[in-house]
Amino acid sequence: MNAATPQDPIDAISQARLISAALPYMLAYDQKIVVVKYGGHAMGDGDLARAFARDITLLETSGVKPVVVHGGGPQIGEMLDRLGIKSEFRGGLRVTDKRTVEVVEMVLAGSINKEIVMAINAEGGKAVGLSGKDGNMVFAEKVTKTMKDPDSNIEKVIDLGFVGEPKTVNRAVIDMVLGAELIPVIAPVAPGRDGHTYNVNADTFAGAIAGALNASRLLFLTDVPGVLDKQGNLIKELTVAEVHALIADGTISGGMIPKVETCVEAIGRGVQGVVILSGKTPHAVLLELFTDHGAGTLIRP
Repeated sequence: MNAATPQDPIDAISQARLISAALPYMLAYDQKIVVVKYGGHAMGDGDLARAFARDITLLETSGVKPVVVHGGGPQIGEMLDRLGIKSEFRGGLRVTDKRTVEVVEMVLAGSINKEIVMAINAEGGKAVGLSGKDGNMVFAEKVTKTMKDPDSNIEKVIDLGFVGEPKTVNRAVIDMVLGAELIPVIAPVAPGRDGHTYNVNADTFAGAIAGALNASRLLFLTDVPGVLDKQGNLIKELTVAEVHALIADGTISGGMIPKVETCVEAIGRGVQGVVILSGKTPHAVLLELFTDHGAGTLIRP
């Protein structure tokens, strides 16, 4: 054993205080379901990925029931480039044709899903990789988008191919996995009633899963710290009504609008609270759940 240094007792006391301060929050989330949507830069950074896997494992061992839903847009784009498959865009949105959806499933339900499972298992957790196809967990329906023609000013339907949105969620498989004290890691790929496979937006997919599970929290790990006010300061907490007001006055704009709308939809499905936080912050999940100051923007009913 190494000789003790004068700092060791102080460090030990600091650690004990941290654990003591976290205890009430651990008890509050004991046996509660927390869905974490994992994506963005956090997924591509090795250190952050290991920290995320460690945090998810810690949640499970402390009595929380974590469910991970992941994306993988950049990885899909890289694989399409490697295979020489050119993406078509309509109205600024990627069209998912038959060849593309096969790559999407291969990357999301294959390589990415298993990388996350292996990372959690390497930290002492017990994770199981799934997709919306397993046990008919999620059935999707083809997304229809419309855009206004700039010349005729007429609304036109845009066919995005095999892009879907979740219509029904059967929680039975997830409940079985959680009941066995395993951690489900779910890829946002789902079958349709028409027999086709659909690529589903990971945020939307996570919201549908969290709603079906009546999750205590849904955490969106993003590349931004949360919702910011007009001065660029983080807004710690919002109600659904305040979200609508901030969209109306332009405070919430651009790519943040679909994120907060997904949060509002999840709350409408039965999620008790949804948090937008930065996945680039180490241990963001633990900071949000187990400290009094949180780590992002909490949206409540």
